[in-house]
Amino acid sequence: MSVLLSTHKLKAFYGDFQALFGIDFDIHTHEIVAIIGANGAGKSTFLKALTGLLKVDKESVFYKGEKIGGCRTHEIVSNGISMVPEGRRLFPSLSVAENLKMGQFTGREGRWTLDQIYALFPILEEKQDMPATSLSGGQQQMVSIGRALMSNPELLICDEISLGLAPIVIKEIYGALGKITQEGLTAIIVEQDVGTAKSVSQRLYCLQEGRVSLQGNSDEVTHDEIAHAYFGD
Repeated sequence: MSVLLSTHKLKAFYGDFQALFGIDFDIHTHEIVAIIGANGAGKSTFLKALTGLLKVDKESVFYKGEKIGGCRTHEIVSNGISMVPEGRRLFPSLSVAENLKMGQFTGREGRWTLDQIYALFPILEEKQDMPATSLSGGQQQMVSIGRALMSNPELLICDEISLGLAPIVIKEIYGALGKITQEGLTAIIVEQDVGTAKSVSQRLYCLQEGRVSLQGNSDEVTHDEIAHAYFGD
């Protein structure tokens, strides 16, 4: 497998405040890599740096061998990176189908069409004409994932997609993510639940205070190692 995206000594700032300190990261094609860490560890900042929501050095982020650090978000999405944001951020005035179609703005061609999204999440076809924000939390998350897929990305970035959902719904959401990656997609997930993160990913990175405190194969790192990586000595 080839490296799809990587960062090299990635630093990020909010004004004079430094939030990331030299992050080295990589993900290979068809992998699921999890990002874990306590609140304030830098997980969301890292995703913002990858997706152009935060200005970073051009040579600190590479995608398919090209420098994309500091590129605008719409350029990054057009190149095949799509994000499922924390909190879903659906358009309340639009129906389920209309929200899904918003993901088509890039014009990228690929397998993900409205019919394919409905095949992945059949409940959305039943509710396609309903306001998206009238759905349950889990169903809204399906819409958010579907909208991201409609841009036909090569890399899907998921920020806390299990937040606030019941365990049975989380299992369904991650089951769908597994199907997506089996069909060739690559995914980065930020996940609050360590057990879930380990079970759905091949590798993981733990961040602590803006630095990588642990990385390894998800089925090999121990809970003691993770606890130490979260909180230090």
